[in-house]
Amino acid sequence: MAVSDRLSQFTESVIREMTRLSDEYGAINLSQGMPDFDPPSQLIEAAVEAIRHGSNQYAITWGQKNLREAIATKVSEYNRIDADPDKEITVTCGSTEAVTAAFLGLVSPGDRIVVTDPFYENYVPDAIIAGAEPIYVPFVGRDLSIEEESLKAAMSKKPKLIILNTPNNPTGRILDRAQLKLIADLCEERGTIAVMDEIYEHIVYDGKKHVSMATVGNMHDQTVTVSGASKTYCVTGWRVGWVIAEKKLSEAVRKIHDYLTICAPTPLQEALVTALKLPETYYTRLAEMYDKKRKQMIKALDDAGLEYHRPEGAYYILVSAPPEFKDGQEFTDHLLRKLGIAVLPANALYHNKELGNRKIRIAYCKKDTTLHETGRRLKKLVIKPKGAPRTKS
Repeated sequence: MAVSDRLSQFTESVIREMTRLSDEYGAINLSQGMPDFDPPSQLIEAAVEAIRHGSNQYAITWGQKNLREAIATKVSEYNRIDADPDKEITVTCGSTEAVTAAFLGLVSPGDRIVVTDPFYENYVPDAIIAGAEPIYVPFVGRDLSIEEESLKAAMSKKPKLIILNTPNNPTGRILDRAQLKLIADLCEERGTIAVMDEIYEHIVYDGKKHVSMATVGNMHDQTVTVSGASKTYCVTGWRVGWVIAEKKLSEAVRKIHDYLTICAPTPLQEALVTALKLPETYYTRLAEMYDKKRKQMIKALDDAGLEYHRPEGAYYILVSAPPEFKDGQEFTDHLLRKLGIAVLPANALYHNKELGNRKIRIAYCKKDTTLHETGRRLKKLVIKPKGAPRTKS
């Protein structure tokens, strides 16, 4: 029986496949960006309370009014984005659906979308499903910066959209205001809409600051800002995200969202009103918690003699396979089968496979005890002093 031709252009999710393999092998799962600890207790209680008190039916398609108002207040104070909660904020089933709805609502078949290389796994299938042509701009060098000439060449093709993720998954890079200004100027010149995935906006380190593209230059009306609850409140399974965009762009997103999912889960929308009213200290402590986990993971990698790119934000580290492994996939298989550690072979996130061929991605959004055990297992890789020839354990 025939299926859609577009399915031949992408595979099933490697991230989700690695989680299934992790379960099969009883491994420590560092392959998928989901915490192994609970969200704040007041969020759980708020969700239970909402269920008990009747918030169990369809919500308004673009989101409960009180949640949209809470999002508007939050993005005004933190992101410096002014948004009308009635016309410019849409609540979606996670930030992933938000990006899908933006692509489907804003591009026509044959349009071009600029995608960084590497990228979050869903962006390219989303572009293909929308009938768009992806154009890739690589992160290059030891600091994994966007290659400026490649960016300018891509933007010269007058793409309809550019999709950017900052703080970035998987590189951990944060686009600062100067980098965003360069991109904004190119967008304004070419009439390109920037879709900004800012889901890790509160997870930043070393004094870095998150800047929203919608506040740069004249990009307010040319930016679709995407975020959500999953990473900030440790509720990846709740599937509540949001899109912020000017009225015309929001109308396009809302029309697609309506027919994709109708609405995000009603009781969880109610609970997130509580989340968005948490004090500023919550966000400070969140960043401090993940910085501690970052340092714990980095120490484990150092002790194992592994090379990596130090992240500035989000909660992933790109790690290079040791020379005795032919590529990142073989290293991934070894870690899973021999050490009981599930990671992601990073070439799943690269268009240019040569760039990602020897890399793996580790997610360190885990309990301290989980990371400690990871470090203990990784030490089995260290069989000769750093700098000496290595062999597999």
